Amino acid sequence: MFLFFSQNSFGQLIYETVWVDYDSAIEYKSLQMVPIRPKEMAGKPGPRMMSLGKAIQNGSATLSERGSASTENVHWLRINNKSENSIFVSSGQTFTGGRQDRMVTRDTLLHPTGSDQYIPVMCIEEGRWSEKEKKIQYNNYANVNLRKVLDKSKNQVQIWKEIFTQLGNSNLKSPTFAYAAISQNKDIQVSENEYLKFFREKIKNSDSSMTGFVCISGGKVIGCEIFADRQLFFDEFEPLLFGYINEAVMRGSEPLLVKEEIKEFVDKILTKETLQDEYCKKNGKVFRVNNRVIQVTAYEEGIR
Repeated sequence: MFLFFSQNSFGQLIYETVWVDYDSAIEYKSLQMVPIRPKEMAGKPGPRMMSLGKAIQNGSATLSERGSASTENVHWLRINNKSENSIFVSSGQTFTGGRQDRMVTRDTLLHPTGSDQYIPVMCIEEGRWSEKEKKIQYNNYANVNLRKVLDKSKNQVQIWKEIFTQLGNSNLKSPTFAYAAISQNKDIQVSENEYLKFFREKIKNSDSSMTGFVCISGGKVIGCEIFADRQLFFDEFEPLLFGYINEAVMRGSEPLLVKEEIKEFVDKILTKETLQDEYCKKNGKVFRVNNRVIQVTAYEEGIR
């Protein structure tokens, strides 16, 4: 399976190419989601690519350690792209197993070269680096606070510090200080699955025109995700949603913002490309391929 990206004349994800559907906002407990939809985009097909999660699921990609248990291999994982299409790898995606749990640090496009390729990662399990390699499993996106620390700092010590804080605030104990201990907690799992079922039924199974969303919890926008292609968005929807759900379960409260307050945040991202770049440089990321924007991620300033 491959994806064709419809190119627009601007190569941007701003108000000229997308719109925010405030009237279709949906809400469950501590999380509100406002859909972002594409405007009509004419042009030639863009690059072909599929999501990493989909590629692993359908066997188009295999994941393994780069080599031996030498510490020089800590910050890399090996991917063999067996398909005929490029694979989109996003910062903030997490993996359990291997010699330790890790998280992707940089947006990457893996072309179908027929040879092994390597993605940069950071540790999200400080207390384990084992000689024996466990099976590596894809484990969705990290929650919004951890992704923000990653995108802003690219610093291993800051990543560990944020994980320690989240484990401590949730009264969770992990012998290896693993970030995965949060998603593996039974009480958190039950709550997250309730949220996921609700949003899956409301959006993924019935609303095919979305290309992104804005999420609100309590009195703030916690984040925004926009993709240039609807199919890639829906392939990434649930893995991304887990991170926002986790944020709402652990730190959220009843959404309180009105349309005008949400729009104030969105205007910083969608008014024009220069403002988008300026904002996301400090509070998110913009991933481009051949000067075309493929994904925009934006977090609220001072999210914690």
